[in-house]
Amino acid sequence: MDALALAADRLDAEAEREQQAVQYVTEPGLWARDKLGEHLWSKQVAIAESVRDHRLTAVHSCHGSGKSFNASRLVCWWLDTHPPGEARVVTTAPTGDQVKAILWSEINGAWVKAESRGTRFIGRVNEVDWKLGKQLLAFGRKPSDYNPHAFQGIHAKFVLVVIDEACGVTKQFWTAAMSIATGEHCRILAIGNPDDPGSHFARVCQPGSRWNTIHISTFDTPNFTGEAVPDSLRPMLVGQDYVDEMREEFGEESPTYISKVKGEFPDDAEDGVVRLSAIRACHQPREQARPAEEQTPVELGIDMGGGSDETVIQERRGMVLGRQWSFRERDPLKAATRVLEIVKLVRPTAVKIDSIGIGWGIAGTLREKGLQGEHNAVIVPVNVSTKSSEPHRFPRLRCEIWWRVGRQLSEDHGWDLSELPENVREQLVSQLTAPKYTVDSAGRVVVEPKAETKKRLGRSPDQADAALLAFYTPPGGIEESMAWLREYAAA
Repeated sequence: MDALALAADRLDAEAEREQQAVQYVTEPGLWARDKLGEHLWSKQVAIAESVRDHRLTAVHSCHGSGKSFNASRLVCWWLDTHPPGEARVVTTAPTGDQVKAILWSEINGAWVKAESRGTRFIGRVNEVDWKLGKQLLAFGRKPSDYNPHAFQGIHAKFVLVVIDEACGVTKQFWTAAMSIATGEHCRILAIGNPDDPGSHFARVCQPGSRWNTIHISTFDTPNFTGEAVPDSLRPMLVGQDYVDEMREEFGEESPTYISKVKGEFPDDAEDGVVRLSAIRACHQPREQARPAEEQTPVELGIDMGGGSDETVIQERRGMVLGRQWSFRERDPLKAATRVLEIVKLVRPTAVKIDSIGIGWGIAGTLREKGLQGEHNAVIVPVNVSTKSSEPHRFPRLRCEIWWRVGRQLSEDHGWDLSELPENVREQLVSQLTAPKYTVDSAGRVVVEPKAETKKRLGRSPDQADAALLAFYTPPGGIEESMAWLREYAAA
């Protein structure tokens, strides 16, 4: 082949590469297929094309739709299809673990895959940084790592900001994101599970917010629609078993089911005792545990079971909801033994116990064991069916506890749910937000009977009742409620 023919082939090859590069900018799905050998299903392509076409994109999605995977590929696509050095990416999530273990773990995986396929990306990637020489192209940071003013120095023609797990990111960062993505070629992608109707994420997902909003329900995903996807992809996406488990565990009307299965923001019910948005604000992730001085007093709330209901014991340390124990035991003696073991383990200063039914006998047994020196806890029987300490505001003590502890403490962000395992926390949130209230002719707050809440939940709200008791303080305080014990011991 002569030199002219070789030159012509080189020009043709170069023209083909340039045409392909243009296609990759406009067709992120094609880019993922050619660069990484991956398939983006229809909603993932829609998200990518929204980032391509719109400055602001918000995605509220069910669990298991591949949203963080998709965001990671968009980070790679953004840097790979824009001129080197002219594109920057900033990502955040509520905690360092979410930044590192979710989004940037996926980014690192894409990097390894591209390199193994011989289609490697520019620069180099480590845990949460992407550099080209000494230039930082992309980085991930949790909220405590950044000062909004520090982002003012980030300027490039093509800036992409990714807000992952967006419900948990405070408005401060949203403002900082807007300040660095000001150009017409800049983009912001906010993506997450819609579990907090009071979050800034919920506000940007509302109609008329200027954000292009995409909703993904479980029932939009390929395992439910029958959309053609590779067999290897199906096990990675949400399936029927998950839906059945969530329906059985929480119920279709619960905020957890609405958020994680339907991918919708639950409502704050006008007649709900505890507002969902308030209780969600009480479990913002913490990077470090509270100092010891903030974790006192240590107290237990006990909702005694009966019949098919569980006995639930909830620890609280200061304002932190700590460990939880649950069991079913019909025999009062065996139930008392189980409770006593936990009291000895925790060594609380006070134990508040539901004294209706077998709870009265258990409270008596615990008091006797205290007199015998087996523990030092103040035992406070609580009969929620008795009259309220504020009869002009609440007809029964149960109404007072649910309103004073459940509603007002959550409104003041007094609860700290951050240490609860996710499944325990979600069950508690579902139970706390289930009861409804009315106002009677005397203007008093009336919380619905427990049987009505149980009917709607499909189970008794035992976790919620135990948590409320853990934070409940009887009139006059713990010491006054135990004056009789001091008199008894002196006699």
